[in-house]
Amino acid sequence: MKLAHVLCLGAMLLAGQAAAQEGAKTISKTAISFGTATPGGGFPLYGDALAEVMNAADPSLAITTRNTKGSNENIPLMEKGELDIATVAGEPAYEAFMGIGRPATPLKILTAMYSSPGMFVVKADSPYKTIRDLVGQPVAFGAKGSGLPILSRYVLDGIGLKQDEDFKSIYLDRAGDGPAMVQDGRASALWGAGIGWPGFAAVASAPGGARFIAPDAGEIARIRARHTYLKPLTIPAGSYPGQTAAIDSVGSWSFVLTRADLPDDVAYRLARTLHGVELAFCKKLAQGCETTAANTVAAAPKPELIHPGVMKYLKEIGVAK
Repeated sequence: MKLAHVLCLGAMLLAGQAAAQEGAKTISKTAISFGTATPGGGFPLYGDALAEVMNAADPSLAITTRNTKGSNENIPLMEKGELDIATVAGEPAYEAFMGIGRPATPLKILTAMYSSPGMFVVKADSPYKTIRDLVGQPVAFGAKGSGLPILSRYVLDGIGLKQDEDFKSIYLDRAGDGPAMVQDGRASALWGAGIGWPGFAAVASAPGGARFIAPDAGEIARIRARHTYLKPLTIPAGSYPGQTAAIDSVGSWSFVLTRADLPDDVAYRLARTLHGVELAFCKKLAQGCETTAANTVAAAPKPELIHPGVMKYLKEIGVAK
């Protein structure tokens, strides 16, 4: 009897170990590090929401977001293999792809995020009505290391202004610090971009409201003549509290990029999961409505810049040739 009891216990232990090993196999996850930007900006908001819907849709993924200094830090971190994927604004991405001021990057596109029409926000009772009215004033151009100051530099250059000479330029340690500076008068205006950008929403929701300043039609033509890769973009009416009319401006598409050596099968899975939750992501975050497979193909400067694993998926669903 004792022997039978020992044998029975041994069998139970072995069965338990086998079940535990089987369970470990089932819950094995692919870890993905996802760089965003400084707290209070649009990239962490976007990245956290995207990671949440993708992790929920594919239990085999473990996407973990990480705050960084923004686009200009995310690019070298991916190149060194310290991040798998990261949000990168259109201008830093363009400069990195084209090798402007640096060697061309081998990084690849996972997805187009959203279009980023640039503009300034001021308090509703501000005396400033045009971009030239802001000359000589303190202006918060965004967080150090983010893509926003690069976009503003191109826009201002297009109309013959120099960001660090014609304005009292302020570069933030945290993107979320900008709205308070406008409210208390330390900054006359805050530069930003896109629909649902937290800085714009914060200023527009504050007592007294806000007003937006964008290039006029003539300035848009001059900017595009000088910087042809910038696209005419519109912020629809009602995108922010008190914004009753659509606002025309210029800007570019931001991207989620990947390290160059991200395995094709992992990139494929990420693309399949991401585009499988387009509707859920759109419901969760307004900016997410522009994160589509079709927009990725349209926004990529060149098709070969899209990760091969992603391109395989895009061809399978018929949005790429």
